[in-house]
Formats: sequence, structure tokens, C-alpha cells
Amino acid sequence: MQLNKQKGFTLVEIAIVLVIVGLLIGGVLKGQEMITNAKIKRIESDNAGIAAAMFSYQDRYLQLPGDDNAAVARFDTFTGTNSGNGNGLIGGNWNSATATDETVLFWRHLRAAGLVPGGESLTTLPSNAYGGMIGIHDSGLGIGGHVLVFGALEGAVAKILEARLDDTLANAGRVRGEVTTGTGTINSAPTTNTAPTNAAYADESRYNLVFRL
Repeated sequence: MQLNKQKGFTLVEIAIVLVIVGLLIGGVLKGQEMITNAKIKRIESDNAGIAAAMFSYQDRYLQLPGDDNAAVARFDTFTGTNSGNGNGLIGGNWNSATATDETVLFWRHLRAAGLVPGGESLTTLPSNAYGGMIGIHDSGLGIGGHVLVFGALEGAVAKILEARLDDTLANAGRVRGEVTTGTGTINSAPTTNTAPTNAAYADESRYNLVFRL
């Protein structure tokens, strides 16, 4: 009686498979790292670019974008309610959806001046690399003066940005972060402009990150 011989994998074959699997996993992880790095660099670039556009507008027209009370006369496509009040402050919440708020006009004025991409009739706020909004605000999280807000960033990303640009603390320095609420709000006026309670970022949370201009 002849027995059927079952052929299995040799140690060499198993080793080759494990090497291939390891290379595939390594490639995926490296790819994810490259994507994350690209998104972080985009946030840094957007922050620097928007700040430069704001100061270029101010240098060119001697008024702040959004607050510019001569915008209607300055840009042909603007009408009655598209100027600011010229008081030197960009008023309104950073994530406002009201077209006449100065924080929305900020983007329209920059677009009309050709300093950021997009049509001047757009009333939507730009989005950051992680899908949250980018906005301007007069003071935020204990920082006096105007700040840029990058909404709904992952905690791990906020940690990296803090380490690269500031002091690693969520409640101190020129970069600060507050855990998002359901509507992604931050303090809306200087009178309630208090620093965040927690100094450390949590990976499992999302943050509105505020950059001093």
C-alpha cells in the first residue's frame, strides 16, 4: 500500500514570504508617514502664506483685509455690504458663515486683491489639509491680536506642529490648541479670551490650533 506524500512549505519559502510581507508593511507605513509629513508641511505653508497675504494687503492698501472700509470703492465687483468698518480689528467668529462678517470678508478681500486663490464672490472659508476650516480671529486662547485658526486637527498632528514651531504646550506660546466641540468653536471675544486648561495634547482628540500672527 502506497502512502500519499503531502508536500509542505520549506523554511526557505516561508522566509521569503515573511520578507515580502515585511516589505509590504514597511512600504505602507512609510507611505502613511510621507502623507502625514506632506499634510503637516501644507499646514505650515498655508499659515505662512496667509500671514504674508494679510500683511501684503495691509502694506498695499493701509487697511486690514476684512476690515477695509474702502473695499467697495476699491474692487469693482463689490457692492454695499462688502466693506469692513475700518476700526483696525477683524470682527466676527473665525468660523462664521455670515457673508457680511469681517472674518468672512477677510478672505473675499484677499481674493479680490489676488493675494490668495479663489473668486472674490466666494463666502466659504478655505479648508486645511485635514478637512477642517481655516479662519481669522481677533484674539484667541489667551493670545492678544489677530490669530489664524486651523480647525479640527488630529492631536498627534498638533503635537508635531507644536514641537516644530513652538514650545510643545497647548496653553502657552505663539501656537495654542483647544479641543474641538461639536461646532468647532473657540472663544469668540477678547473678554472671554482665556488660555486652554490643558497643557498636553491627546492623540485621540481633535484640536483647533491657533497661530499668532
